[in-house]
Amino acid sequence: QVQLVESGGGLVQPGGSLRLSCAASGFTFRGFAMTWYRQAPGKERELVATISSAGDITTYADSVKVRFTISRDNTKNTVYLQMNSLKSEDTAVYYCRRGATGNYWGQGTQVTVSS
Repeated sequence: QVQLVESGGGLVQPGGSLRLSCAASGFTFRGFAMTWYRQAPGKERELVATISSAGDITTYADSVKVRFTISRDNTKNTVYLQMNSLKSEDTAVYYCRRGATGNYWGQGTQVTVSS
């Protein structure tokens, strides 16, 4: 019943920007914090950013701080990840997750940063 669907990934040049979206359904979206993770080939899945249920508190991994911005629209049941100044090391599959625990994940969207 819980569904999380990411979109917005693609191929972008270094220094470029991309905005990811995660559309949620099947639960009371406004009642949950949401998170973005990413996983590059051969690497552990890592936490990228989190946002509180009301959207007033955000956290970021040191590697993306300043460059990335997480936001949400509780009227649209959607969480976003704005990615600027992209680097090759940002290349990964990006996933959204309900909260920071449990097994509710989206299918992922591929982001490739390459010249």
